Amino acid sequence: MVGMLSSRRQFLKWSTFGLGAGLCTRLPAHDMTSMPKMGGGELCKHLVADKNHVVPRLLDPDQLTPFVDALPRAPVLHAGEKTLRIAMREAEQRLHRDLPPTRVWTYGGSTPGPIIEAKSGNAARIAWHNDLPSKHFLPIDHRIHGAEADRPEVRAVVHLHGASVPTASDGYPDDWYVPGQSRLHTYPNKQEAAALWYHDHAMGINRLNIYAGMFGFYLLRDEHELSLGLPAREQEIPLVLSDRLLTTDAQLYYPVSGNSEAPWVPEVFGNAMLVNGALLPYLDVQPRRYRFRVLNASNARFFNLKLRDGRPFLQIGSDQGLLASPVTQPNLFIAPGERVDVVIDFASLAGQQIELINDVLPIMQFRIGSGRVKDTSAVPAVLRDVPRMPESAATKQRMLTLDSYQDCVAEPMLMLLDGKRWHEPVTERPVLGSTEIWSLINLTDDSHPIHLHMVKFQILDRRRFDQGAWMDTKTVLHTGPAQLPAAGEAGWKDVVQAWPGMITRIIVRFDGYAGRYAWHCHLLEHEANEMMRPFEVVPA
Repeated sequence: MVGMLSSRRQFLKWSTFGLGAGLCTRLPAHDMTSMPKMGGGELCKHLVADKNHVVPRLLDPDQLTPFVDALPRAPVLHAGEKTLRIAMREAEQRLHRDLPPTRVWTYGGSTPGPIIEAKSGNAARIAWHNDLPSKHFLPIDHRIHGAEADRPEVRAVVHLHGASVPTASDGYPDDWYVPGQSRLHTYPNKQEAAALWYHDHAMGINRLNIYAGMFGFYLLRDEHELSLGLPAREQEIPLVLSDRLLTTDAQLYYPVSGNSEAPWVPEVFGNAMLVNGALLPYLDVQPRRYRFRVLNASNARFFNLKLRDGRPFLQIGSDQGLLASPVTQPNLFIAPGERVDVVIDFASLAGQQIELINDVLPIMQFRIGSGRVKDTSAVPAVLRDVPRMPESAATKQRMLTLDSYQDCVAEPMLMLLDGKRWHEPVTERPVLGSTEIWSLINLTDDSHPIHLHMVKFQILDRRRFDQGAWMDTKTVLHTGPAQLPAAGEAGWKDVVQAWPGMITRIIVRFDGYAGRYAWHCHLLEHEANEMMRPFEVVPA
C-alpha cells in the first residue's frame, strides 16, 4: 500500500513474524492483551484482509508535468455585523491541468473553503448548513465509537481550531447534525490576531470528512498586527498543505485495512501533495517580501519544508499568532493542525525560479518577476510581547499518558489518552481562570500532535524518561536533560508535538468559558480510534 503505514510499523510486523513461524509475541507494556475485552472478541487477533479486497490503481504524481497550474486563492469572506452563511456541499475540483475533476466535499464549493477574515473584539456569526449527500463516498468503520451502523452515514459539525469560544459554538464532536440541517455558531474573537482554521469534527468520521476536503482558514486581525507594516494584501498568501492518494482517474482513495468489517488504518499518508487544493502549482511573485500563512491540514503527514536553494525562512508566528521576535529557520517542521507564519524576501531573486520542497520533493514553485519594485513592508525586530508563564503560576499538575495498544503482530489497534476512552467519565476538570501544567507522557513510538480546544498554552520542555520504570511503578525517572522549546515554538500554541519516549510539559491558563471541550491527538486516524478525551472547565 503506497504510503499507508510507516516503515517503523512494517519493520515491527516482520520482525515479530521472524521470531517464529507465525508466533505472536506480546509486547512488554502496551499490547492489546493487557486491555479489557471489547465486545467479547479476542483482542490479540490480527485482522485478515477479505479475499476479494482489491486496491485500485493509484496515480503516480511524478508522471504529471509540474508547475503548470497557478496557485489557487480561496475567496475571502469578511465577518462582521451580518451573519455569514456557508454551505457544506459536494463538488468537483480539478487538482491538476492534466487530470479530470475530483469529487470533493467542501465548505462553499471548493477545497480549501473560503478564507474568513475577522477582527479581534468583533464577534462573528456563521450559519453552517449541511447540504451534503446522504451517503458517504469514503469507507466508514462501524466499529469506531460514534460511527456505529445505527448512526446516519453523513454527519458534520464545524470546529474553529484555535478559537476561544463558548462550548455551544466549539464544534463538540457529539454535536453533529445531518444533511438538511444547519447550526448557527457565534465566535466572540476576544483574542489576539492569529491564523485559526475551521474543519469538520463529527465523532467517528471527521477523518473522512477532512480527507474529503472539509477545511479552511480563519484569519483573525487586530490593530497591533496591522501597525507593524508586515507584507499584506496581495503579498500575504495562505498556503494550506495536505496529502492525498488518488486513483488513476483522479478520484480520492482512502486506504483501508482490507477487512471490510474493520477498515480503519492507523495512519493515512498520500503521495500527492496539495497546496491550496492544487497539485504542484506555481505562484508568480515580485522581487520583494511576502508573508505566507502555512497550515498543515493533512490527516497524518508531518511536513518538513525547505527552499530548494537552501535559503532560510524568517518565521514570525505560530499557532496562536506572532512570536516575540522573528526567528531564522532553515526548515519548517509542521505537524497536522499546526500553523506557521513566515516571511520570504525574493528581492535578490529577480527573474529566477525557486521551489518549495518537502524533504527533497517539490510541492510548489515560486516564479519571481524581473526588475525592481518598491517594497514598503517591514519585519520589526520586536513583534509583540510574549511573557513566559512561570511554573509557579500553576495550581495543579497532571500526568497524562499517550497510549497505543497493538495486536499480536505489532499493528496499532487502539490509541488512548491516559488509558481512557471518550465515553468514560471526565477526569480533567480545571477551574475557570486557573493555570495547570500538563505532562504528556508518550509511551508510544509515534510523535503525537496534541490539541486542546478553547485554550492557548506554552511549551515548558521535553525530557526523556525511563518508560519501563513508569510502566512498573508509575515513577518518573528522567534519562536526559530537559529540552526547552525551539525558538519557533516559544510563542503561544494550541498544538504541541509530543515526541516518543519523552515527557512533554505544557502550561495552560484556562481562561475563556466554562463548559465541556475536547483534547486529542491531531493525527486524525488516532483521534477517531479513541485518542480523544473530554475535559470540563468548571466555574471558579
